[in-house]
Amino acid sequence: MTSVSLKVNGKSVTREVEGRTLLVQLLRDHLGLTGTHVGCDTSQCGACVVHVDGQSIKSCTMLAVQANGLEVTTIEGLAAADGTLHPMQAAFREHHGLQCGYCTPGMVMSAVDLAKSHEHLDEKTVREGLEGNICRCTGYHNIVKAVLAGAEAMRSQPAQAAAE
Repeated sequence: MTSVSLKVNGKSVTREVEGRTLLVQLLRDHLGLTGTHVGCDTSQCGACVVHVDGQSIKSCTMLAVQANGLEVTTIEGLAAADGTLHPMQAAFREHHGLQCGYCTPGMVMSAVDLAKSHEHLDEKTVREGLEGNICRCTGYHNIVKAVLAGAEAMRSQPAQAAAE
């Protein structure tokens, strides 16, 4: 067992884990943050995307010990403390960028990172930027609309978006 200390959604946590424990397992099984989903076990689907030190990663590809000392934000930590949705979450709801919802947390986390790393997004950039996230329900049309709207809202509300 190895001690892992990191900051998750703004709170410092320390847990004892086996060396082979994946970050997604630490989040779900040890911390109860089940919004991060495991969809494929092969890093193909993107349902497990979280932010590590501000960048999106597939948490099934990272060992928990590799996150030692780092800051992790999950879908549960994206909304404001008062429950106000992050602009990207609100855009997914408003533009029906979800159906069954299984891929949604990973899509939203990837979309936030995409919006932060591109000053101006267009449909092509969004579609390319979400290539590592699979949705089997929506056909992506509304997801793309939601990401574009969410990115615009993030630019309009920088204080809330920066709180992520």
